[in-house]
Amino acid sequence: MNAVAEMKTAAAGLVVSNPGILGGTPVFCGTRLPVQTLFDYLADGLSLGYFLETFEGVTREQATGVLRYGWERIVAELAR
Repeated sequence: MNAVAEMKTAAAGLVVSNPGILGGTPVFCGTRLPVQTLFDYLADGLSLGYFLETFEGVTREQATGVLRYGWERIVAELAR
């Protein structure tokens, strides 16, 4: 099976996982930046603005969309 066939998406296409990109680590669509980097920055007390300045390839809409998706997953899990 080729890497394109193994590509997966999440968060309404904002996140992709492809074995050919960083070994399948979830990244922001159109980048090689792991989504975990956003969560690490925020967990370390850095601002969303600073993250976006540091990684210009990620848009505010992508970052906030991923954060909203995470929140929606938490809410859905608690509603079960």
